[in-house]
Amino acid sequence: MYIYNVTVNIDDSAHDEWLIWIKQHIPTVLATGKFEKATLTKVLVDEEMGGQTYSIQYKSYSREALDAYYKEDADALRNEGLKKFADKMLAFRTELQIVDEYSVTFK
Repeated sequence: MYIYNVTVNIDDSAHDEWLIWIKQHIPTVLATGKFEKATLTKVLVDEEMGGQTYSIQYKSYSREALDAYYKEDADALRNEGLKKFADKMLAFRTELQIVDEYSVTFK
């Protein structure tokens, strides 16, 4: 299993508009059929550059699904955010491979 992680720093002047937009954008990414779920998290650090930072983690079905996303969908979906928030947003992407998962069960 793979996680496609997008970390975004958004300028305070565009934060509220971006947050509304990203909550609408995530279902669009999921609608590609390449991911089974997404998690939007706020990164709890004070950024030297200012703004607020978020991480969106998309859990893919497989390496093949993630590669298909890059080939078929990524450019168009990335450009949506760039057009709307150009100089107010800085994003970088990483891939994570899930090695193992654990959970706690209570009796």
